[in-house]
Amino acid sequence: MFQIRRANERGHANHGWLDTWHTFSFSDYVDPAHMSFRSLRVMNEDWVAPGQGFGKHPHRDMEIITYILEGELEHRDSLGNGSVLKAGEFQRMTAGTGIQHSEFNPSKTVPVHLYQIWLFPRAKGLAPGYDQRVFPHENGLRLVASPDGRDDSFTIQQDAKVYLAKFAGESIVHTIEPGRHAWLQVLRGAVEVGPHQLKAGDGLAVSDEQWLTIESTGESEIMLFDLS
Repeated sequence: MFQIRRANERGHANHGWLDTWHTFSFSDYVDPAHMSFRSLRVMNEDWVAPGQGFGKHPHRDMEIITYILEGELEHRDSLGNGSVLKAGEFQRMTAGTGIQHSEFNPSKTVPVHLYQIWLFPRAKGLAPGYDQRVFPHENGLRLVASPDGRDDSFTIQQDAKVYLAKFAGESIVHTIEPGRHAWLQVLRGAVEVGPHQLKAGDGLAVSDEQWLTIESTGESEIMLFDLS
């Protein structure tokens, strides 16, 4: 079973300094039909204007993954971490019992384009944690996050696997184990899944399927979430 979430049907807010699209209900955007999918709670696509950003704010009891598509994002948090995330770089935070952080676009001229993704954790009250890195491009799906950190991926506190793929004119096949589900998010370009055509910003919820065949129709980039 496939359910498409079109890019232009997402929640949208333009605050001037922030242009943001919400796949699931978030902040002032509330849609009972799109609250979450399995453990996937937030899928926000953001453009932050030069010299602007999010002041220090708290999170707790959430797994947070940020991926920079274009530009740079300066990060500081209550664990003592401070760095600049560059295009192609991932960040992972376990908010756990509580973490405060700020996110700022240090450029004076270039917006930063990013995805921020939240997953419910396996339990509440976990110890906060932080990691960031670049995952080299490989053929097929590159594992970015997993519950056991396999294949040099981030370790996240949820029974979920997160993959990244960049491909052009190729097909990727992902096997879905019995009882599991998948979410496909198109970051750039366009892909086809069976008769369904998906473009940048589109999402696809997948349940009760044995495999997922994704065909690119040009240079494309996707994230794939394998969920319990």
